[in-house]
Amino acid sequence: MEGKAILPLLFLSLSAIFLSLSSALDHQTLLLNPLPSPPTTLSWSDTVSESDSAQLHPNSPSATATTPNTLSVQLHHIDAMALNKTPTQLFHLRLQRDAFRVKTLTSLAAAAAASSNRTTRGGGHVPVTGFSSSVVSGLSQGSGEYFTRLGVGTPPRYVYMVLDTGSDVVWLQCAPCKRCYTQADPIFDPRKSGSFATIPCGSPLCRKLDSPGCNSKKTCLYQVSYGDGSFTVGEFSTETLTFRGTKVGRVAIGCCHDNEGLFVGAAGLLGLGRGKLSFPAQTGSQFNRKFSYCLVDRSSSSKPSSVLFGDSAVSRTARFTPLLANPKLDTFYYVELIGISVGGTRVPGITASLFNLDPAGNGGVILDSGTSVTRLTRSAYNALRDAFRAGTSGLKRGPEFSLFDTCFDLSGKTEVKVPTVVLHFRNADVPLPATNYLIPVDSSGSFCFAFAGTMGGLSIIGNIQQQGFRVVYDLAGSRVGFSPRGCA
Repeated sequence: MEGKAILPLLFLSLSAIFLSLSSALDHQTLLLNPLPSPPTTLSWSDTVSESDSAQLHPNSPSATATTPNTLSVQLHHIDAMALNKTPTQLFHLRLQRDAFRVKTLTSLAAAAAASSNRTTRGGGHVPVTGFSSSVVSGLSQGSGEYFTRLGVGTPPRYVYMVLDTGSDVVWLQCAPCKRCYTQADPIFDPRKSGSFATIPCGSPLCRKLDSPGCNSKKTCLYQVSYGDGSFTVGEFSTETLTFRGTKVGRVAIGCCHDNEGLFVGAAGLLGLGRGKLSFPAQTGSQFNRKFSYCLVDRSSSSKPSSVLFGDSAVSRTARFTPLLANPKLDTFYYVELIGISVGGTRVPGITASLFNLDPAGNGGVILDSGTSVTRLTRSAYNALRDAFRAGTSGLKRGPEFSLFDTCFDLSGKTEVKVPTVVLHFRNADVPLPATNYLIPVDSSGSFCFAFAGTMGGLSIIGNIQQQGFRVVYDLAGSRVGFSPRGCA
């Protein structure tokens, strides 16, 4: 009899353990941190003079250890450069930048897909006016999100530069400036650099532009135009860049003399895109076409974000998915998203077909460091949103906020249970921390589901969903990986 009595108890114990494990897979705890307060340790005025050796010191704000084949620098979010702004004001500005960023990237992808005839490379040069090139940038109207400090020229002049995976070129403002926007550091003067060199019109570097310009001195010119009418134009040249103690020579850069409508504060941009003119592509022989970054959750961590170049950028714990090629646009990092799970269950309305990249270059999913909120095609987003709402029926709903249509009033609480969210890429399942999809939007306890729908065919995995992961770009292996807790 005693044995028979033990069996039900054992069954109940096993059932309790099973239910506990099942619950752990279905839900996770979200600690309710408020919007991050504005930092006070960094501003655009924190410049370094040309003769100041502090940039090479281990305690320099943007420097960490490097070796000849490894490069590591710290990243600063644009909020760290904003003074006299409240957390709510900073968040609104972030959403404004985000909306324009998404519009720009979507327009670029659509224009590339619509273009059936790209200009033949290596053809005749066009006049200095009215030309375009293959230089692509998502930086427009202040959409740059992350910055670092680096030296340009010989001797190096230190400036703030935007790092952007949606861009294919390194460029900065140069003297003499015909029309330049306001930047914190002095305008770079190539006449004072011993390593600056213009690129001849007929050189291989110049021919990498789809439609290069050429002036009377037979110097290669380039131009970047944006959907809002802003642009940057100047000489295509080579220069030495210094990241702490590591010098990288003969980097092709745009030395811009005429810039309108671009970001105010930074001197220029370090393009980390997939194209032939990006920094990773140009430095492939030195850093093996590998880099990674880890973007911290600024609401719960005081650690800096960082970017690594070289073999050490590849984390051993990363889960990799293949990179896809867009025959019409080689700038963006396309990946194959095949599904999403909420609360441990695949969302039935989300299939790989919703994210297909077709042969004409339409649709697809890209990873982008400059977009904050992940955008999904409308039908996929609606299915995801409905599944998340069903899993949070016990939470008090709040009013919609900006682009967010699923928000909660969590005032008075310190933590809540929320359903898990897993992004399923080809060969890589990426479980998101709760802070990567339910975020504070004000100082009154309002939290919103940090995804949004788009009417276009392009989906974008933004930096809120990427935060805390070391995102590894192994261009040599044509793959991208995600390593959890990668900012340590």
